[in-house]
Amino acid sequence: MHLVRKRAFARAGLVGNPSDGYNGRTISISVRNFWAEVVLYEWDSVDIVLAEDDRASFRSVKDLARDVRLHGYYGGIRLVKATIKRFVEYCEARRIVLHDRNFSIRYETTIPRQVGLAGSSAIIVATLRCLMEFYEVAIPKAAQPIFVLSVEKEELGISAGLQDRVIQVYEGLVSMDFGLEREEIVDGFKAYAYEPLDPALLPPLYVAYSTLLSEPTEVFHNDIRGRYDRGDRVVVDAMREFASLAAQARAAVLARDVERLGALMNANFDLRRTIYALPAWQVQMIEVARACGASAKFAGSGGAIIGICRDDAMFEMLRTRLREIGTDIVRPRVAE
Repeated sequence: MHLVRKRAFARAGLVGNPSDGYNGRTISISVRNFWAEVVLYEWDSVDIVLAEDDRASFRSVKDLARDVRLHGYYGGIRLVKATIKRFVEYCEARRIVLHDRNFSIRYETTIPRQVGLAGSSAIIVATLRCLMEFYEVAIPKAAQPIFVLSVEKEELGISAGLQDRVIQVYEGLVSMDFGLEREEIVDGFKAYAYEPLDPALLPPLYVAYSTLLSEPTEVFHNDIRGRYDRGDRVVVDAMREFASLAAQARAAVLARDVERLGALMNANFDLRRTIYALPAWQVQMIEVARACGASAKFAGSGGAIIGICRDDAMFEMLRTRLREIGTDIVRPRVAE
C-alpha cells in the first residue's frame, strides 16, 4: 500500500505587517511544537475521513453551540476538499496527466484553533504535499504559497495573506519582502523575495496562546483590509512603518542584537494598537508578559503572542502569570 504522511507546522510572526497583503515585509518562524498532519493511502475510491473538527454528533445543543464557536460551521474537511479540487485544476491547466489510482485521506491537527497560529493553512500545505508525492507532481516551492492562498481566498472566501503560507512551505526562519518591485511570476503564480535565515541566530523566544475561545481570523482582518484598500492614510502609513520595522529586525537578527530585536517587537505591537481596536483580553496577554520583563507582540491575528524571554527564571514567571489569565506558553521549536 502506498502511504504518504506529511506535516505542516504552526507559525508565529516575529516582526512585520499584522497581515501581509500590503506590499510590506515580515519575518516569521515555524513553531514545530504544533502541527497539522495529513495521511493519504491508496484506496478503491476517493474517501475523505472525517476528523474530530468535522463531527456531526453532539452530546447536547450546548455542546453543538460550543463546537460551532470553536470550529465554525465547517471543520477542516472543506480545506482538504478545496485543496484536492485546486490541485486537479492546476494539473488540468498544465496538461499533467494524473494516474487513475484513488486514495483515502485524513487529517489531524494539534494547532490551537482561532489564535492566529495558522492552523487552516497548515492543513492545506500538508494536503498539498501528500498530493504532490502521490501523483509525482512537483509544484515549484516559490509558487506553492500563492497556490495555498488561492485555495483559501478563491475557493473558500477566507481573508488571508501570504505570510503564513510562505513560512509553512519554506519552514524555519524566513524574511519576506512583498514589495511590488520584488514580485515575479513562477509557474503562473506570483512570488516575492523569500529569504531563509539561520534559526540559530534567534535569541530565546516564547510563544503563548489563549486556551479560551477567540474570533476566527477571517473576521479579524476584514476592516483593516477595507481601510487600506480605500487609501486610509493612517493605515497606509502604518503598513509602511511595519515594513520598516521588519527590515530593521532582519538586521538585528543577523547582528544577534537581542536588545534591538526585542525593542522592535514591542514597537510592532505598539504600532498595531494605533490602527486596531483590540480586545481587552488580548491586550492583557501583552501587558502581563511585559510586566515580567519580556518583549511581547501578537504572533498573528490575535490570541497568541511572541517575544524574547532571556532565561528560564523569566520563562517560569511568564508561565505562572499567563496561566492565571487562561494562557499557555511554550518555547518554540523553530528547526528540526
